[in-house]
Amino acid sequence: MKTLKALLIPLLLLTIFVACSDDDSEVDKEKPTIDLSIDGAFPVNCETIYFGEEFELKMRFTDNVELGSYSIDIHNNFDHHSHSTEVTECELDPVKTPINPFVFIDDYTIPEGSDEYVTSLRIFIPANNDEGDYDDGDYHFFISLTDKEGWSAQKGLSIKMRHR
Repeated sequence: MKTLKALLIPLLLLTIFVACSDDDSEVDKEKPTIDLSIDGAFPVNCETIYFGEEFELKMRFTDNVELGSYSIDIHNNFDHHSHSTEVTECELDPVKTPINPFVFIDDYTIPEGSDEYVTSLRIFIPANNDEGDYDDGDYHFFISLTDKEGWSAQKGLSIKMRHR
């Protein structure tokens, strides 16, 4: 019995060691990046977007392996809450209670196999809805970028949304 234990224990340890060894495939451990320093990047922190007009979303996304998708969330910041990822602080309007705030949330895919992608998405911002004109003032423009592995990066921009 002692001989059997003496053989089984090293055999068990060898099996565990072999089963847990690293394979040759690399694991993506890096977050993607959102670059707003490219020429013509829009929007950037403290920018103004106008109701009833279209703008072009322009930013550069990169990843060390492969990009996945991105999403945009535009919502009011009338209470001056913060998700800003930028160093520059913008001048804020006085705190106010929302009456008919604009909200925009949408997801977008990035062409498969891309490790770099420059957006050229045209977004129309309506001036009103069934309840009337949208509230102008302070808003957040929040971008979330996810790579194929599931790592994500975010940019929280403070913007103004105004009626001309």
